[in-house]
Amino acid sequence: MQCILIVLNAQWQAARFKLMRRSKEPSVNSRFDFAGLDALLGYHLRRAQGAVHRDYLATLDELKLTQKQTAVMWLVIGNPGVAQGVIGSALAMDRATMMVLVNRLEKRGLLQRRRSSVDARRRELHATAAGRRVMDQVRKRIALHEARMKRLFSAAEMRTLGRLLQRLQGLDAPASS
Repeated sequence: MQCILIVLNAQWQAARFKLMRRSKEPSVNSRFDFAGLDALLGYHLRRAQGAVHRDYLATLDELKLTQKQTAVMWLVIGNPGVAQGVIGSALAMDRATMMVLVNRLEKRGLLQRRRSSVDARRRELHATAAGRRVMDQVRKRIALHEARMKRLFSAAEMRTLGRLLQRLQGLDAPASS
């Protein structure tokens, strides 16, 4: 794990340097004291996630689809007729967040709710033709986005990183002291 953190830290430093060159804000010199913040795992994970998110936004900017909206569409296309709550559970999103996401996707004409033929109380989610077309473009662009990230790691590092991230995803709420 320490090896992965060293690699992520080096990549973060390079990305930070690149961003600082573009930024109009004063740069942080090598003597700047992070006061231990840069020793925190969560800090590095958040910075890495931020870099990935910025690259995602730049890659998919003109399609105007957030990461959460993309995930919902991806799963609806893979599971036609799925219930909204099932998608929410799969993505660890609460009901209110899912409602907002589905409403926005439906308003854009990418998704539609249909009454279930099995249970009239249930609404099934289906991608529209426009939604499938947008997702075809999204998948192509995400492949480029993923390739940029994966080029930073060897195949062995990718396998290790995958295992480590899955382990972190398994964390529950913090244990009480």
